[in-house]
Amino acid sequence: MSSLYDYIIVGAGSAGCALAARLAWERPKLRILVLEAGGPDKSFLLKMPAGFASLGEKNPFNWHYETTPQKHCNDRRMYWPRGKTLGGSSSINAMLYIRGHASDYDHWRQLGNEGWSYEDVLPYFKKAENNERGADAFHGTGGPLNVADQVDPCKLNEAFLKAAEEAGHKRTKDFNGAEQDGVGMYQVTQKNKQRWSTASAYLRPAVANSGAHLEVITGALVERIIFDQNRAMGVRYTLNGRDEVARVTREIILCGGAINSPQLMMLSGIGPADHLTSIGIRPILDLPGVGGNLQDHVDAALLQFCKTRDTYDRANKLASLYQYVVNKKGPGTSPIAESGGFLRTRPGLAAPDIQLHFLPVLVMDHGRTRLNKDGYSLHICTLRPESKGTIRLRSKDPKEHPLIDPNYLSERQDLDALIAGVKIGRDIFAQSGLDPYRADELAPGAAAKTDAEIEQWIRAKCETIYHPVGTCKMGPASDPMAVVDDKLLVHGVEGLRVVDASVMPTLIGGNTNAPSIMLAERTAAIMHAAGMTN
Repeated sequence: MSSLYDYIIVGAGSAGCALAARLAWERPKLRILVLEAGGPDKSFLLKMPAGFASLGEKNPFNWHYETTPQKHCNDRRMYWPRGKTLGGSSSINAMLYIRGHASDYDHWRQLGNEGWSYEDVLPYFKKAENNERGADAFHGTGGPLNVADQVDPCKLNEAFLKAAEEAGHKRTKDFNGAEQDGVGMYQVTQKNKQRWSTASAYLRPAVANSGAHLEVITGALVERIIFDQNRAMGVRYTLNGRDEVARVTREIILCGGAINSPQLMMLSGIGPADHLTSIGIRPILDLPGVGGNLQDHVDAALLQFCKTRDTYDRANKLASLYQYVVNKKGPGTSPIAESGGFLRTRPGLAAPDIQLHFLPVLVMDHGRTRLNKDGYSLHICTLRPESKGTIRLRSKDPKEHPLIDPNYLSERQDLDALIAGVKIGRDIFAQSGLDPYRADELAPGAAAKTDAEIEQWIRAKCETIYHPVGTCKMGPASDPMAVVDDKLLVHGVEGLRVVDASVMPTLIGGNTNAPSIMLAERTAAIMHAAGMTN
């Protein structure tokens, strides 16, 4: 069976939902197909903010990726959860609303990407946003993406923030305002005390308003892009064990994220020709940057036992669920990472180089290991890693997960920033503001005192904090690693665009969900200005 559409969007994640909705709202006669490999986001655990922490390791809303052995991290394979449902990772993330630093986007512009400076992108952050604090020079109201203050955060956050101030770090109320530096409470993408994913904010309202013009198919694994010479004409996908084909008159838009978008391009013959040939795929276009330039925030977590029971560690699940359902209070409302900050590890830096996430709970191994003790955690990540890795195909089987090699800590600068960050975190944890709560340090533990000992612990325990980008890099044709231009159109072919975190040329200094949504808003405006939505 074959159907004809104006646009096919592959992936209903953060960017895919936002782009589909914006195109449908602004040009309701367009026929748009959205194909999502995962299922619907109907689980109550995807609606309750803290529910994602209870989904379990084998839940169906996660791709459950794993890296190759990491040479500089004791040859460990690392767990990489990514969303596999409507809303993508916005349906399973910690909901923190962070945009990055203004200089990140100015740097994109300096790399030759016209229209992507901070001044250019700020209006699209604001267009997407409905900030419950109200509108100002940096924030918008009336947009689909609801941004709220936390409802019922744990009192340990105030102790952490007091300790951080005692350590010399200033308090800020807005990490997305005039200045990012400082410590404070995170705002979250929640509405009416529920998770507000892009499926809730964008996709469902758009489907409800557009009738049959916006079609969403879940459980559809796209296996290949169909080309007529150098023009993308359709996609082949599987649905309920059947092979299906959908064709386009205008564009195919990949919104699968930093793993799935380059994977699909390579499966379709676009990528490094030598790699494709080596696994039996005939190259259509030798585009060396596809799957390269992989960047991610690597994270090390301080774990401290707490001498009181004011943490979430032993909160009764049934009682917390009842409290949330009845009055939308308690741990069920939590993003788990409730407060944090953006700090500089040394003088002279143009922007903060580490981010802190404070959790009033002991979190080990992505929450997969639970301790029956009370404690709190401080996750520390280096914001602008120099280490770069790759996504490569394991085989030409679309169902087989690709080879993910972030190449963590291959550049010494990343490790030095983490070591400095651990020292800063320990200094905060040692301040009097946390005296009523502090017990022994669990990790790295008292034995790790010197830089060399902290380094050994980082190599043994560091993990992703879930922000992979860069594998379909935006840049001019003169850049040998560029995959898309500044309109996010793929170099060297027609009718193919990529709109997701994979196009980021460099990793922004913060969480990547809000920037991925901004990419979709900005691209919809680019397409409209070019007459692509008429």
